[in-house]
This record gives sequence, structure tokens and C-alpha cells, in this order.
Amino acid sequence: MAIKPLTGEKLEKELARLEAMREYERAWEERSCMCICGIDEAGRGPLAGPVVAAAVVLPRDCEILYLNDSKKLSQKKRETLYDEITAKAAAWGIGMASPGRIDEINILQATYEAMRQAVKELGVTPDVLLNDAVVLPGIEVEQVPIVKGDAKSVSIAAASILAKVTRDRMMVKYDDLYPQYGFAKHKGYGTAEHIGALKEYGPCAIHRRSFLKNFHLEEKQGIGGEE
Repeated sequence: MAIKPLTGEKLEKELARLEAMREYERAWEERSCMCICGIDEAGRGPLAGPVVAAAVVLPRDCEILYLNDSKKLSQKKRETLYDEITAKAAAWGIGMASPGRIDEINILQATYEAMRQAVKELGVTPDVLLNDAVVLPGIEVEQVPIVKGDAKSVSIAAASILAKVTRDRMMVKYDDLYPQYGFAKHKGYGTAEHIGALKEYGPCAIHRRSFLKNFHLEEKQGIGGEE
């Protein structure tokens, strides 16, 4: 799915935006850090499905147009950028925590767990981690938490896109297993359609039971077993 190429003034404007988003990467390159890793997650808020994290190391001066917070991009652009990021990245990794794990240790700890797994899956040891707003416990590497980092750092933006696309693809597959909930459309978030389906059918195997306590679903046994 190709994106229409930019030319002229629009291209210059996009290149200038990306250059501004390299501020953190440049600062750490000046400190002789060559392996700079961006980390982000997708799916902390939904009522169903896993939380997914991605870690990305981009080569120095890597140019990928349109890199941005995944929430600011269309699905078409995210899908196209996913392919470009995975092709151009020096290293990348995906981690995730299941709905059952989220219920077991809570969403924050599950997010940390997914992020640590993503870093491990890189196959290299980063010099520094640029994180979207968090500091990961249990990681020895130097970390830089950046509030709204997915819109301020090209590395975090790339991680944001990989995490979002990976999770969305999983939720589309879950829609084939549990079509009555509409997962392909809302990706597990608490839309009116999703809540209505929960009240009609009860939770299924990929619902986060700890997120459903206020929905009064006790009378429904639900669909499928625990996951």
C-alpha cells in the first residue's frame, strides 16, 4: 500500500518536522551512543486483548517520512510504515502480555513486562532507551522518559507504529474467533457497541476480567475459557 510521495514545499516541511523529531537521538549520538532504542506500547486501555510493546533501533540518519505518534496516522499509513520500519531498522523487537497476565499483575506491571520482552527481542544491547513517559524497572540500560515521546522522537514513533499495527492485526484475528464482539472494528476498546455485546454475551477468553468489574456481567457465564 504505497503512500503518495511528497514533493516541493510539502517535502521540505516534512523533512523539517522529522529533523526536529531527531533532537533526542542527536543529543545521545553526540555522547557516542550509537545504539539508541525507542520503546512504546499499544493497548493499555482496552477491555480485551493483550498489551503490546515494541522496541526499535533506527540507523543513524535513517529517513522514514511520516513517522509520528501512531494515533495521528491513518491505518493505511501505519501499515505502510510498519513495512518500511521493519525493513530499515537496525534492530526491532515485539513483546506482549496476555489478558490473563494483565489480570494477574495489573496493567502497569504487564506493560513493563511487555516492554522488557521487546528489548530482549532486539538481539542487541542498547546504549540508551528512549521511553514514552515511563522508566522501566529491572533494566540496567540508561533510560530517558519523554512525555508524549511518540510525537517527539523518531525512535519512539517507530516503536509506537510497530506496537499499534501488531496489536490491531491480533484483534482482527480475534474477531474471526469471537465475531459477536466486533473486535476488528473497535480493537477491544470500550465503545458502546462493545459494551452492549458484553452485556448480551458476557466476556470471552480474551477479555480482561479486572477491567470489567463495573459492568455488572456476573449473570453472564461468558464464551470460552480463560486465556
